[in-house]
Amino acid sequence: MAVKVLSPGLMTTIQDMGRPGYYHLGIPIGGAMDRLALRTANMLVGNDEGAAGLEAVFMGPELEFTSDAVVAVTGADLPPKLDGQAMECWTSFPVKAGQVLSFDYLRSGARAYIAISGGIDTPPALGSRSTYAIGALGGVDGRAIQAGDELPLGPSSADAAGKTVPDALRRAPGSPAELRVLPGLYWHRITETSGDRFFEETWKVAGEADRMGYRFQGGTPLDFIEREPPFGAGSDPSNITDACYPYGSIQVPGGTEPIVLHRDAVSGGGYFMIGTVISADMDLIGQLQPNTPARFVRTDMHGALAARQDRARMLASIREALAQ
Repeated sequence: MAVKVLSPGLMTTIQDMGRPGYYHLGIPIGGAMDRLALRTANMLVGNDEGAAGLEAVFMGPELEFTSDAVVAVTGADLPPKLDGQAMECWTSFPVKAGQVLSFDYLRSGARAYIAISGGIDTPPALGSRSTYAIGALGGVDGRAIQAGDELPLGPSSADAAGKTVPDALRRAPGSPAELRVLPGLYWHRITETSGDRFFEETWKVAGEADRMGYRFQGGTPLDFIEREPPFGAGSDPSNITDACYPYGSIQVPGGTEPIVLHRDAVSGGGYFMIGTVISADMDLIGQLQPNTPARFVRTDMHGALAARQDRARMLASIREALAQ
C-alpha cells in the first residue's frame, strides 16, 4: 500500500511527534510544527496520535492512492479536494484506490496536516520518521517529498470515515496572535522600561518564518544595561557567552528583531534570550503567516503550567468527541 506523489506542493514533509533525546547532541526534537493538529488528524483516521503524516506549508500536494484509505486534513484552512470534489477539513473521509487528493487555495493559517489511515511508514531515523532536512534525517532520504515518490503506508484496522471535530475544538491563532512568554535568565540585561515595552507593542511576523524559527519585526529595539563584555562574548550588548537555547526561546540579535526558535532550531549559541514561549502556544506559531500581527504576553510558571493543563484537557475533549 502506498501513495504516489504527483505534485509535492510548496514544501511538504513527513512529520510525526519528533525525536526527543538528542538535543544535547545538536539534533533538535523536530516533528510537526502544530502538534495538536497532527494528533487530531491521526485521531480522525484511527491512527495512533503519534503516527507520521504530511505537513504541507501554504500549498498542498497532489497525491494518488493505490489502495483504499481514510484521510483527514487539519491545521490550516487548506481545503482538500478528492477527484476535484471539495471535502471538509477537520473531518475524515474515505478515499478509493485510483483517486487523487489535491487542495484548493489556502484560506487561513500556514500549515495543514494530512493523516492517512495506517500512517506513513517510511524508515525511522533515531526513533522518528520526521523530516529534518538540515541533518538529512527521516522523511524520504532526509528531504521534502518530490514528484514521483511513493510513500508507503502502514496497516490500517479502523474504518474511521465520517468523524468530525467540533468547531470549538479547532484551535487557531487569534488576531493579533497572543504568545505567552516566560521572561528568561537574561532579563536583567535590559532596562525595565524596555522589557515592559516588549510586551506592550504589537509585532508582525517577518518573511523569515520556517521550521527553524520565526522572526518578528515592527517593535522598538531593546535598551541594554551597560556592561563589560564577559570573556567569550562579543562586544554587541545582545551577545552572551555561548549558552544552551531552550526550545521556544526568543533570541534577539542586536536587540532589534526577536526570533522564536522552533522545532528544527539549533541547540545553543551566543545571542541574548529575552524569554521563552510556553509549550502550549508553540503550535500557534506554526500557523502564522508572514505579516501576521502578534503580541507577546508575559506569564509566570503557574500560568504556563495551567496553560499546559488546558491544552491537555482540549486533547482529552477531542478524544471524547471522536469516540462517540
